[in-house]
Amino acid sequence: MRFYQNLQTIELDVDEVIRAKRFAEKVVDTTDYSDSNQSFRVKIQQDHFISKLGEEAAKKVLQTYARVEGPDYVIYEGVEKSWEADLLVNGIELAVKTQSQSSAVKYGKSWTFQSGTTRRDTILDKPQAWVCFVLFDDEHPYQFTVYPPYQISELVFGEPKLAHLKGSKKVVYESGLPLIQHSLIRLSSPPNE
Repeated sequence: MRFYQNLQTIELDVDEVIRAKRFAEKVVDTTDYSDSNQSFRVKIQQDHFISKLGEEAAKKVLQTYARVEGPDYVIYEGVEKSWEADLLVNGIELAVKTQSQSSAVKYGKSWTFQSGTTRRDTILDKPQAWVCFVLFDDEHPYQFTVYPPYQISELVFGEPKLAHLKGSKKVVYESGLPLIQHSLIRLSSPPNE
């Protein structure tokens, strides 16, 4: 699934951003993250918005190489919530983790996984599973840097910078990612389907 090794920048269209924003506004009413020390509604909505933008950006890059299905915009209630992959790339599941540039300035370029006793990203138990990291430039709200996909077994997990998150989250820092080539490739737009 590693179709490229360079960081790639891409811009989303306004309609993709609007779709992600509407999803975040609707899904926030169906989530309860109090078991992972998160109850601030605006932050939860912003996290869903940024996550969905990252999925769109990863799709836009990956569809230049493969058939991509997703992201999923269905609003699930309670026990119906899905922990399935964010995208399917040529039928292979791919998780997408997104961080904003403003967060990267505070905590370093990094992506967070739930790793607590009550909430855990199931991908952590699948060494051969794939994940794609995305950096969202919130200074230029349509611009994203998409990293090459990695398998969980290739990643080095560390502790979060914030003390109250230690024990419930694991973090992958950019400095520990293998095979990054720091020449950026800018994609203008996806191919016509």
